[in-house]
Formats: sequence, C-alpha cells, structure tokens
Amino acid sequence: MLTLDLHPIFRNNRDIELALREALFKALRTGEPVVEIIPGKGTGQLKKRVLAFLGQRHIRKLYDRVEADQSNTGRILVHLKQP
Repeated sequence: MLTLDLHPIFRNNRDIELALREALFKALRTGEPVVEIIPGKGTGQLKKRVLAFLGQRHIRKLYDRVEADQSNTGRILVHLKQP
C-alpha cells in the first residue's frame, strides 16, 4: 500500500493536487492496489478537497472505489483498477 500524508503541504492547493496525482500514477506504475491518503481529521476541509479531486471524471477512471476508513476519519483508501 502506498501512503500519502498531506499534513506537510495542507496549505497549498496546487501542491496537494500535484501530490495526489503523483501518488496515484506512481501506484498504478508500480502495481500497488491501494493508495492510502491521510488528510488528517482537523476541520474536514482537506478531506473535502481530496474527495473533490478524486471525483473528477478523468481521475475516477483510475480507481474502482474510494473508502473512508470507519475507524479513522482522517484516512482515505483509494482502490485502484488492476490491469
């Protein structure tokens, strides 16, 4: 599982999108089945930004499902499509 912690870059929208894009494509290249994204708990704004990014049509094509961890609300699991 590839993990992306967004805590260090949470203030910069462009860096967040770039980091998300890089993590997804790296996981696809290396055959990782799941990307764990950690936006943290906080106010929930970063989590909303991540979900909005994942909801874009061209990004949705890359994964089968997104799962919000029930035991940890500051964690999102993206299950990628396998070749």
